[in-house]
Amino acid sequence: MSETRPRLKEKYEKEIVKQLMDEFKYENIMQVPRLKKITINMGVGSATSNQKDLEAAVRDLTKISGQKPVVTKAKKSIASFKVREGNSIGCKVTLRGNRMYEFLDRLLNIAIPRIRDFRGISRKGFDGNGNFTLGLREQTIFPEVDLEDSQIVKGMNITLTTNIKEDKESLSLIEKFGFPFKK
Repeated sequence: MSETRPRLKEKYEKEIVKQLMDEFKYENIMQVPRLKKITINMGVGSATSNQKDLEAAVRDLTKISGQKPVVTKAKKSIASFKVREGNSIGCKVTLRGNRMYEFLDRLLNIAIPRIRDFRGISRKGFDGNGNFTLGLREQTIFPEVDLEDSQIVKGMNITLTTNIKEDKESLSLIEKFGFPFKK
């Protein structure tokens, strides 16, 4: 049984590595920036009063990522948000390997083009350590999520974690994957 390799993984190994080695004058292939993981996080603020919202978010995130998410709990109590320590307030999933590349391919080629009034992704999502976070306003841009089945429209944060500590090199890597940044 031979496993098919994701398109973006092939593109990374055949094209992007060579382009990055030429651009940053790396001497060793191990110096080339690469994606380590993608973390998708959905905060469900209404989960404190309605547990069904959290169950719907878990179901949607499972469909989007192809992997069962972990339910996140509040670390401390915040009275103004009616949140107590230990309450379930969201869910997250961490993708690595082939699943990570397959998700990135669907995000870039299917989901992002479905965003209404899309003008490009802001470059301000870098954290200074080479990681990039992108926020989406609704999970319904993914074709796996059924509009009628989804009771709540929730946003999500998608974090791309790289092995490099420089934002400039990380930006170059992410651009080469095909992210549509604002000009």
